[in-house]
Amino acid sequence: MKHTLTLIPALFFCFLVGAQTGHEGHNHDTKKVATPVLNTPPVAKKEDVLKVTETEHNFGMIPQGKPVYYSFEIVNTGKEPLKLDNVSASCGCTTPEWSREEIAAGASSVIKVGYNAAAEGQFEKPITINYGGSFSKQLKISGQVWKAPEGAAPANASVQFLKKQTL
Repeated sequence: MKHTLTLIPALFFCFLVGAQTGHEGHNHDTKKVATPVLNTPPVAKKEDVLKVTETEHNFGMIPQGKPVYYSFEIVNTGKEPLKLDNVSASCGCTTPEWSREEIAAGASSVIKVGYNAAAEGQFEKPITINYGGSFSKQLKISGQVWKAPEGAAPANASVQFLKKQTL
């Protein structure tokens, strides 16, 4: 009998727990505050107006210690003048040069990139163009540096022989 009396409240408790539902099944009467709709004009997205005619240049084989240069052409395709904010290279061996003047609408300009090969081997260097306040483009130069021979070329005995023959 004691077990029956203990069992009845336990079953009753299980029944109550099972009868409970989550909040998704019924509606709470909460007051919602309407947020006003502002009639603001849509923000015009800035258009990317800088066109780069080519983004990569491979110098091929270049001698160590001899600077090389390449000029990348850029065009302002917009309707307003465009000013380059900055042009930067990843290391001191690469030096970009560009005009600090605005590029007129429809006009072109040049970014001259120099590379001074201090170490032999393969290289790949990125150059970043920042413009229009929030835009950027990346250029890339690459190539292979061969080690220049140290000192003068060795004497050629054949040249001395030929000089004697012509006298």
